[in-house]
Amino acid sequence: MPDAVVIGAGPNGLVAANLLADRGWTVEVLEAEDEPGGAVRSDRGVHPHYVNDLFSSFYPLTAASPVIRSLRLHEWGLRWGHAPAVVAHPLRDGRCAVLERDPGRTAAGLETFAPGDGAAWQGLYDLWQRVGPDALRALFTPFPPVRSGLRLAARLGAADGLRLARMGLLPARRLGEETFAGDGGRLLLAGNALHADLSPETALGGGFGWLMCMLAQSVGFPVPVGGAGTFTGALVRRLTDRGGTIRCGRRVTEVTVRDGRAHGVRTADGQTTAARRAVLADVPAPALYGGLVAWEHLPARLRDDMRRFQWDFGTVKVDWALNRPIPWASDGPARAGTVHLADGVDELTRFAAQIARRLVPDRPFLVLGQMTTADPTRSPDGTESAWAYTHVPRTIVGDAGPDRLTGAWTTGEQQRMADRVEAVVEAYAPGFRSAIRARRVLAPPTMEALDASLRGGAINGGTSALHQQLVFRPVPGTGRPETPVRGLYLASASAHPGGGVHGAPGANAARAALRTSGAPATVLLAAGQRLAGTARRRQ
Repeated sequence: MPDAVVIGAGPNGLVAANLLADRGWTVEVLEAEDEPGGAVRSDRGVHPHYVNDLFSSFYPLTAASPVIRSLRLHEWGLRWGHAPAVVAHPLRDGRCAVLERDPGRTAAGLETFAPGDGAAWQGLYDLWQRVGPDALRALFTPFPPVRSGLRLAARLGAADGLRLARMGLLPARRLGEETFAGDGGRLLLAGNALHADLSPETALGGGFGWLMCMLAQSVGFPVPVGGAGTFTGALVRRLTDRGGTIRCGRRVTEVTVRDGRAHGVRTADGQTTAARRAVLADVPAPALYGGLVAWEHLPARLRDDMRRFQWDFGTVKVDWALNRPIPWASDGPARAGTVHLADGVDELTRFAAQIARRLVPDRPFLVLGQMTTADPTRSPDGTESAWAYTHVPRTIVGDAGPDRLTGAWTTGEQQRMADRVEAVVEAYAPGFRSAIRARRVLAPPTMEALDASLRGGAINGGTSALHQQLVFRPVPGTGRPETPVRGLYLASASAHPGGGVHGAPGANAARAALRTSGAPATVLLAAGQRLAGTARRRQ
């Protein structure tokens, strides 16, 4: 009988399992799919000579995460690649905002949009250098972040602390207008906010956009060399080196609960796996509450709260194998790993408004990745492995475009949506379509079929909007991983601090389990002996 059973071998589940194993716990991870990784996987399914990431691709939150850094995954083979520039946002008139690795170069580029905007960008970066480490610690720890919060308060004082809090809560449009006179800086803030489901007018969008931009300056938008799957592979190797077990193709259908405590799990084949100390669930909150755990074991108020749980937008992603680099009309995008395509902040607002009206956008905002630009191992010399994703409503009532898309996502609808995405790229890179060797479309049902946690194509485990963050995530409560069932912990992106490959929900759940269960001295001694043995073998 293992000390802990972890449901789901996504990044949060694997992080949780590693931390428990580090403390001497025996851990068994059960994964429904035939391979581990969740939304961190790669394959050669578009073309045999090209590596394409199935879901996530760029990992600024991973590189910045104290949790991930503490795992020292480079010792298990993880290497990072970087594009020459981080993010580019071209406009149809030929101008382009470029977020460079060097803050001074970013500032110089923004100065061409409006005098003073370079200094304004440098001011944002100076603020990040002052508060960034404590802000990240506050973000990645359970709520309330007492220690890091106290350090921030001492560093800033009451007045500046309130100003920082106000800035973090601002919509991206408002923060951009307060900070920059020209379009460049505004585009970088608003485009990065829409990596989540935060429109230019949504509270918290400015803070999230600033966070992503500053991470781009401090750690870049790195990619795992060889494909996203190499990140998962490093986590798996680290866990197995510490005695952990991963069993794929084992779909958990029930958390067994007796006397208000989790005692283990039952899988689809009818087998049960008991857990001596804890069950950690790297699954969306709606799949856990009322799904794996029957409502009879949960408070009535939780059932009522879960009816109000809000998913993030659906997602459509198109992967390409290109026989040459994308022929951008302006210079900036060719050097960037990530490219945002929308002709201004007003265009972003128009896109978000169509989604709010439950219409498929006619001119979708694209986040586009040039993977070979960031990691030359992804495809043959002179070619490009690329993708673009866009958001769509979860429930579709109509199509703002001409194709009569209904949200049934038949093969025909998927291809027409992919054509719409390619038309946007073609507008900024004439001749793009002639470079396509092969493509693959991942519509919301396809994503969910590949990873059940991506319900309806939602990639963040629930909306990033303010009303479902902090103490409101996943429902009003404490913002912590503990659940109403003793010994059961929510370890997925549905828990604070939410989506992104940073491992914090998994780490928070593991630490809660350790804190609640404790660890006898004999267990800790055995853990130390195992770690010492591993270190000797690696020397």
